[in-house]
Amino acid sequence: MYDPTRPAGPKIIAIANQKGGVGKTTTAINFASALAELGQNVLVVDLDPQGNASTGLGIMPEDRRATTYDLLLDDFPLSDIICKTHLDGLSLVPSTTDLSSADIELIANEKRSFLLHDALRQTDMDQYDFDYILIDCPPSLNLLTVNAMVAAHSVLVPLQSEFFALEGLSQLMLTIREVRQSANPNLRIEGVVLTMYDSRNNLSQQVEADARDNLGDLVFKTVIPRNVRVSEAPSYAMPVLEYDTTSKGAAAYRALAREFLGKHETMTAA
Repeated sequence: MYDPTRPAGPKIIAIANQKGGVGKTTTAINFASALAELGQNVLVVDLDPQGNASTGLGIMPEDRRATTYDLLLDDFPLSDIICKTHLDGLSLVPSTTDLSSADIELIANEKRSFLLHDALRQTDMDQYDFDYILIDCPPSLNLLTVNAMVAAHSVLVPLQSEFFALEGLSQLMLTIREVRQSANPNLRIEGVVLTMYDSRNNLSQQVEADARDNLGDLVFKTVIPRNVRVSEAPSYAMPVLEYDTTSKGAAAYRALAREFLGKHETMTAA
């Protein structure tokens, strides 16, 4: 039942691309960190059984008392699942390899596509007062990714500046359309962000031109460059904004967060 006294919930964004190695988890970690740096209260939900977003935000496997698996399949209190990271304004629902069996276990559940949707809207979530929830999806279009899209208000798509990038995007768009038709009619594309961009490379420039010609304003103006500091940061279990705050990669993710927030301010004003 609708409760008019309940505060408006956070904006939920699924970060998805079924193609691996496109910078999806890197974008989840660093975009979330940049939003937090700009004063937003952010939760990252690690929905990838590899748990790379959890490690990249400094939560080691031995420190993950409860995980996304427990959020979806067990009745764990949120206070046992949500971890504070060492960054102000940034929290995490961590993941472990336990989540790899969730697809099979979810099949028998009548509400299998809505479990994350319901978990992120329980009244206990209100106490955390999150502005944004970012869901780091697995690199496949499986039941976990469908859960993320059903739960989300929008999908942010990292697009690698490589050959065949746009071909892989068409399958993701088809899945988004199917989710709209079956379970979440208000789901929209938040935008496409070009990652691993090399301005000296003709191929990167061609992919950018093709993406902007085909997708128009859906493509963020900010592009994420290929940057060694971005690649190194996860091995130190920290976002690039913390690992090398003056790097080109850190500057790009800050610019992406500012562009994103600017869009939302414009939409709110409208």
